[in-house]
Amino acid sequence: MAHKAGFVNIIGNPNVGKSTLMNAFVGEKLSIITSKAQTTRHRILGIVNGDDFQVILSDTPGIIKPAYELQTSMMDFVKSAFEDADVLLYMVEIGEKALKDEAFFKKIQNSKIPVLLLLNKIDTSDQETLETQMEHWQSLLPNAEIHPISALENFSVKEVFNRILELLPEAPPYYPKDQLTDKPERFFVNETIREKILLHYKKEIPYSVEVETEEFLEDDDIIRIRSVIMVERDTQKGIIIGHKGSALKRVGVEARKDLEKFFDKQVHIELYVKVNKNWRSNSQQLRRFGYNG
Repeated sequence: MAHKAGFVNIIGNPNVGKSTLMNAFVGEKLSIITSKAQTTRHRILGIVNGDDFQVILSDTPGIIKPAYELQTSMMDFVKSAFEDADVLLYMVEIGEKALKDEAFFKKIQNSKIPVLLLLNKIDTSDQETLETQMEHWQSLLPNAEIHPISALENFSVKEVFNRILELLPEAPPYYPKDQLTDKPERFFVNETIREKILLHYKKEIPYSVEVETEEFLEDDDIIRIRSVIMVERDTQKGIIIGHKGSALKRVGVEARKDLEKFFDKQVHIELYVKVNKNWRSNSQQLRRFGYNG
């Protein structure tokens, strides 16, 4: 039997459900999910393998108009998703009318590769609204196939996956068949800690934070982790730590529980907070954290 393989890249505005869909396809929590915009900062690959196929899914940051260097780098990840896709998944949610960047939308309109427009969160809609939305998007993107789905409820996710398999080219696998993602363990530690910060802190704090894991030591029965939470200002450091360290402790406890599930092993985690002034606008610091190529 011929083997199929290819890159399937998910793009769309912030908070439309790209990470939820990616995790539903892969069956693992690779991308962190919160209700805040800009939760995803990197391009994250999730690999789904079968005997005769390999689907390389790519979750990308939500499309925004960049306000500082970090966001410019995030949009570079989105641009790269156009360059190597065999199938493009353009995800919108019920009630949406347009992509937040016209240039990106023109790229989708002029795409030479198959585009599946996934109309997400239909579990929050009625039939009449759904039909109106489908007409709206069909008029804007006549070349796209429209699939109403609910990534959260797993509605029509399997059907979309089967359609992707039909569209993929014949090719050998690009990655070893037992590989789940292109990211190392430390990346998932950093993202899990960052997710807890997004969930528990308000306003600018989550967007001023980057996490760096300095130590990841794995024994037979335990993983020992030491991670540093970077903030831009001294006042933010105090907020992250909280009264007598209570806020930081909560982040550590919740991250440890998730990481024990992810690695299926006992985890010991130590968290520290450091001030790294204006790292979001510093090209050298951004490269160190895996942005800017």
